Amino acid sequence: MAEQRIRALREEDVPQIHGIETLCFAMPWSEASILHDVKENPVARWLVLEDGSGRVLAYAGMWFVLDEAHVCNVAVHPDFRRQGLGRRIFEALIALAQENSMRLMTLEVRRSNLAAQSLYHACGFLDVGYRKRYYEDNREDALIMFREFAYPDEAEDESPQGGLDG
Repeated sequence: MAEQRIRALREEDVPQIHGIETLCFAMPWSEASILHDVKENPVARWLVLEDGSGRVLAYAGMWFVLDEAHVCNVAVHPDFRRQGLGRRIFEALIALAQENSMRLMTLEVRRSNLAAQSLYHACGFLDVGYRKRYYEDNREDALIMFREFAYPDEAEDESPQGGLDG
């Protein structure tokens, strides 16, 4: 296998992404929805992990909304699971959020998806609540998870404490 690398998703990757979506999710995004996100959504950021020959092994996407990075998709092709690829692509997504000065990341995950939850916990995410009957296919609840970022070079408040004398 050629050297693996992580890069930004390109338009020509969309058919492969959609193929992985259909293998991994009960309610996959349509190819048109993925393409729209890649081409027309200014807040979307998607990454792929490829094998160097152009085959996509894993991908992840998020939306930047103000200072929040909301994870919308993370998937690893079933033939390449249990090799650490999910962690690699997810850590790259976290790094991208930090490079863009996001204050926090959020995501929803099925309550039954303990493998994904374990990965997210290992990457510093905390459980913060549930969305009842979130998933339309079986009405399963979603666990809401988030992670905050702190940037060491930021000062608390460098402005002088002024005010009215009273």
